[in-house]
Amino acid sequence: MGQWEIFLSPYKQAVDELKVKLKGMRSQFGIVNANSPIEFVTGRVKPLASIYDKSLEKGLAFEPSKRLGDELGDIAGLRIMCQFVDDISTVTELIRQRKDMRVVEERDYITHNKPSGYRSYHMIVEYPVETIQGKKVVLAEIQIRTLAMNFWASIEHSLNYKYKGMFPEEIKNRLQSAAEAAFRLDEEMSSIRSEIQEAQAYFSEYKEASNPNLLSEKERDTQ
Repeated sequence: MGQWEIFLSPYKQAVDELKVKLKGMRSQFGIVNANSPIEFVTGRVKPLASIYDKSLEKGLAFEPSKRLGDELGDIAGLRIMCQFVDDISTVTELIRQRKDMRVVEERDYITHNKPSGYRSYHMIVEYPVETIQGKKVVLAEIQIRTLAMNFWASIEHSLNYKYKGMFPEEIKNRLQSAAEAAFRLDEEMSSIRSEIQEAQAYFSEYKEASNPNLLSEKERDTQ
């Protein structure tokens, strides 16, 4: 096993375990017939190419080391998607209250969005994993955002790779306008939240009654 594979192994374990735990939070709301603030959860370990780019940006040696893990808080990354902006504060509070991880840093890019228009809530947590060498505490970044914020961020991320961060002025302006439009969409949806959730509950009941043996996408995701 290579040195990088050994170094990244605890981070992969952390992502796998945290995905299960965060999805479990979502399932618990369904058990008590409450609307879950979590729509779905994804996770990944940062690719080596991205670790290399980030290490250069921070002036760090590109080598598997404790310092690299401490300086790059997003080697293990989780993303929680919410339907409504208000759900984000609910999720952040649930994470703060957990005893199996410790929040060490928070960055609110929703109240204070980046100049590009980027919006998301970032939490860096310390999470212990049990390995054959004993307990190892790693850092993981949890990003919490709405579906609209995630759509914008995914597009911006792809364009960023194309233009290497040097966006043409027209593209930059259109991205900023799109970010504001996405946030207005979130605000409009929040204003009719109760109607949306009633409709979703009705639709779910209708689907289950029509197809009792059909698992929803969310239910399959938790299995």
